[in-house]
Amino acid sequence: MLGHCRIRHSMATPVAAMLLAGAVPDARAIDEIQVYNAEIAPVGTFTLQQHLNFVWTGSNTPDFPGAIPSNRTLNGTPELAYGVTDWFELGLYAPFALANDGTFYSQGAKLRTLFVSPHAAERKTFYGLNIELSYQTPAFLQSPVGLELRPILGVRDLGWEAIINPIVDVSFGPYGQVDFAPAARIARQIAGDVWLGAEYYSNFGPFSNIGTIEGQQHTIFAVIDFTALGFDVNFGVGFGLTDASDQLVTKLIIGRAF
Repeated sequence: MLGHCRIRHSMATPVAAMLLAGAVPDARAIDEIQVYNAEIAPVGTFTLQQHLNFVWTGSNTPDFPGAIPSNRTLNGTPELAYGVTDWFELGLYAPFALANDGTFYSQGAKLRTLFVSPHAAERKTFYGLNIELSYQTPAFLQSPVGLELRPILGVRDLGWEAIINPIVDVSFGPYGQVDFAPAARIARQIAGDVWLGAEYYSNFGPFSNIGTIEGQQHTIFAVIDFTALGFDVNFGVGFGLTDASDQLVTKLIIGRAF
């Protein structure tokens, strides 16, 4: 599911993430920093993407005992997706992380189903729903089994696009909770496949205990999307807006259909 904002998420160079909170958003590594735009792989076609996110300035304190502090960590996800119909795509992820001491960690696995309005790239208004089931290892999440519900609502016209993903993250078990983590994007087409824009990512924490804004995660990315040598590329630099957010993050997504 490649496309100017999706290249699906948030590379082949430095990249990054965001997280923390006082209210307390569920701790998890950010292996994908991306706003979904309802574009999917053509029917009968595979897409392969690599997400890489590097936290240049983040927290040196673990979010929970045994967790990996976010500062100077690289989080990534290779993703394989397949277009089943013109409105349905299946995806599989194998997220990983490289800690600041050089230790490599597997983050588990994720299975994704994506339902969209057909031919979203050609529509002025588009919509969809991503449902993602995940298992994450103990260093990344206290509740290893999670479910993401990501609605997709967007408008594209006159060289502009605006998209919102009002994400609900559900984790299960003794530490389970339901978090509200909306993301959004606005971008302008500069020329051909080149888009410049801003993306917003947040985590307000659990619905049952949404705290003050300083205890929430809010990050703004300046982004560029383009196509080079047959690959779709999304690159962005993110800045944390609150104390609970990682302060400087870069993200890169590279993808190709085959």
